[in-house]
Amino acid sequence: MTSLNQYGWSTHFEQYFHSYQAQGLEAGRVTAIEGFRHKLITANGTADAMLSGALMNSADNWDLPKVGDWVAFKSYDSEGIIISVLPRLNELSRKLPGRTTEKQVIATNIDTAFIVQGLDRDFNPMRLQRYIVQIMQCNIRPVVLLNKQDLVPDPESYRQEVMALGYGCLVLLLSATGQAGLQQWASEQLLPGNTYVLIGSSGVGKSTLVNALLGYHLQEEGAVSSFNHKGRHTTVSRNLVMLPSGAMLIDSPGMREFGVTLEADDKGMHYHPLLAALSAGCRFHDCTHQHEPGCAVVAAVREGTLPPEVYESYLKISREQAHYQTDSIERKRVERQFGKMAKQVAHYRKQRKY
Repeated sequence: MTSLNQYGWSTHFEQYFHSYQAQGLEAGRVTAIEGFRHKLITANGTADAMLSGALMNSADNWDLPKVGDWVAFKSYDSEGIIISVLPRLNELSRKLPGRTTEKQVIATNIDTAFIVQGLDRDFNPMRLQRYIVQIMQCNIRPVVLLNKQDLVPDPESYRQEVMALGYGCLVLLLSATGQAGLQQWASEQLLPGNTYVLIGSSGVGKSTLVNALLGYHLQEEGAVSSFNHKGRHTTVSRNLVMLPSGAMLIDSPGMREFGVTLEADDKGMHYHPLLAALSAGCRFHDCTHQHEPGCAVVAAVREGTLPPEVYESYLKISREQAHYQTDSIERKRVERQFGKMAKQVAHYRKQRKY
């Protein structure tokens, strides 16, 4: 028997699982998804499971099981059937790439998200700001990893540039191909029983970091992970692996776009700390920091005390938030109308039934 606690099981999931346990169901955590097949870690080891028809047809895509989810499933000889997804602690999401405003859930039940950027060619503070804003609104702790510090003459200057954004999150320098900073990061930040996710663009060294932490190269040697029985570590899908330290790590594919999904009832100013501090001096409490007279933020940009690129990034993210929120409200309105229609049809059928 395997203790589920080492895989992130807690009283939060326990309280929701009681009713399923009474029905004879088992609990499992999704470690990988391959087509329709879900790889699970359970109290009895690993298992494969498919979605039940009722779950597949009744849930929105973002509510279906994702890597990191805890699920209730019925065990059979060859494979299980997933009946339900237990309520999540949080979910790392983004707006789907392109013109659509739908949400994509990347991974769930995350303790810390490590944002990886390479100092050789990928370093972009404004892209980092976008990642940090989105991760914070997902109720996940962000940590910035500046990889490939051995390839630049003054890596500390890059770290200070990120710190100057004002978020106060941890910013670490390391090199995935050497020991510089890697062991300190692993020993201080990757705690047993916690779940972490690596996100960033392609080529920043996420897979190299995973290989270094595992102690062998999954991709090159074709080694089999004892956690999820995958013979190769591929960056075209998300996989939750157990590290020798007991920490769990999800490596996600490189993402070119990372759109925000801030909800409509949240203005999000606390996700922009430099602007939030300045906004206290604005003439109007509901200042949008664009065209209002007496705006302390615009004045700071004009005086050079607020970097213009930070301000432009704020405006761009704000426009995306407004667009996402507008479409989100419209989707909810349509869903409510459809729900009312469904109830009316059901009521009519009941009345007409002899």
